[in-house]
Amino acid sequence: MTSSDASNGSGGRLVNRTTASDTCLIVHPALVNAPRKRSVDDQINEITGLAQAICLEVVDVQRINLSKIQAGSFLGKGQRSRIGETIKNFAPDILIFNYALSPVQQRNLEREWNIKVIDRTGLILEIFGARAQTKEGRLQVELAALDYQRSRLVRSWTHLERQRGGAGFMGGPGETQIELDRRIISDRIVKLKKELENVRKTRDLGRKARGRVPFPVVALVGYTNAGKSTLFNALTGAEIFAEDLLFATLDPTMRKVTLPNGHNVILSDTVGFISDLPTHLVAAFRATLEEVLYADVILHVVDVSSHDYEAQKSDVIGILKELGIDYEADDRIIEVYNKIDCLDDDRLDDLVREAGFNSRMSLVSALASKGLDGLLAKVQAITTARHFNVAFEVPYADGKALSWLYEHGEILERQDLDSVVACRVRLDKASLEKFKNLYGYSCGSEQGVSNDES
Repeated sequence: MTSSDASNGSGGRLVNRTTASDTCLIVHPALVNAPRKRSVDDQINEITGLAQAICLEVVDVQRINLSKIQAGSFLGKGQRSRIGETIKNFAPDILIFNYALSPVQQRNLEREWNIKVIDRTGLILEIFGARAQTKEGRLQVELAALDYQRSRLVRSWTHLERQRGGAGFMGGPGETQIELDRRIISDRIVKLKKELENVRKTRDLGRKARGRVPFPVVALVGYTNAGKSTLFNALTGAEIFAEDLLFATLDPTMRKVTLPNGHNVILSDTVGFISDLPTHLVAAFRATLEEVLYADVILHVVDVSSHDYEAQKSDVIGILKELGIDYEADDRIIEVYNKIDCLDDDRLDDLVREAGFNSRMSLVSALASKGLDGLLAKVQAITTARHFNVAFEVPYADGKALSWLYEHGEILERQDLDSVVACRVRLDKASLEKFKNLYGYSCGSEQGVSNDES
């Protein structure tokens, strides 16, 4: 099927069909006077990708120019009538509305068009529900879904139970949702928040355990489908799911990476961000995103082959700021401009010149494994600036101090002499000062790892 304009004059176009069991019609309201960071075509391509990410067959996309949002039904009477005719022509199973709808607007549109309507938030929740694999991921998705569902209490997920086989975040057919009332949902939300608080505590323990090794943590962040998982696989040799899909990765994954100087770091892949990410989704995934807050290095992966990458980059920066990260001032951040193999020579030359003046930039192709050595060198520069290689002589009688060094540092070398243990230890600055204050030892040498050639 080829692209064409819809005859109703609303700017609709046909998109290529996919092989899927359910079909959908996409309605994109273009608010005439609203500020816009990206073009309408980019917005339509993104919502189409979101629908395809959950195996929906997009039969038509309708663009509606809108000067004013109607409180009860979002669209005006004539616009609703034209969409109704399109629904009759294509007979889709679902209508996706690329905007956040109020519960009243959603119900009114469903009644008028006699079709299941889900808005942008509902679609993202569907994708999250299908992608989350770990217990933590499912808890987070269910919390976000219930928060969204609380004011609706309608059959919001029945339409996708067939293709998910009842394995969605609601734990079974959508019919169950009709029987729930606000009190039951509220009780469930309270319970989920307690469970996620336990997840946060477990993560804190894991973080402290890694701190005792100590391996620095390097967190990957970026817009969805920027190539984070492909970069993760290229750096670690892992084979985590990495497809050309929006939200291919939801659950955090960690692997060890060895830097050029032989020291190890832990690389953490995180959920991708997206424009207009619902606030309660950010809140629900905060336990996962906290890995970014505590990371030693943050790799912001940018799909430089996308012509709206600046807008995508801006969206990620906005969410990081919501998490409390001062993006411009944070010296942990490396901007990884990925997919340079997709650029023409002129554009690539421009980026190379720009990177020459910006030490924060790193140009790579994760798929072609280009630029990875330079990226690892930048990671090494940041991590080593925060750690020191120091030498201590600890008497055998002071086993407590020696145990402390093993627990909080990385023993690089040990010599058992007549009365003391001579050891070289790698410690971060805070641990080094703490050890000195606790046990009163002075260092035989104290230098940044990056200057340590021995």
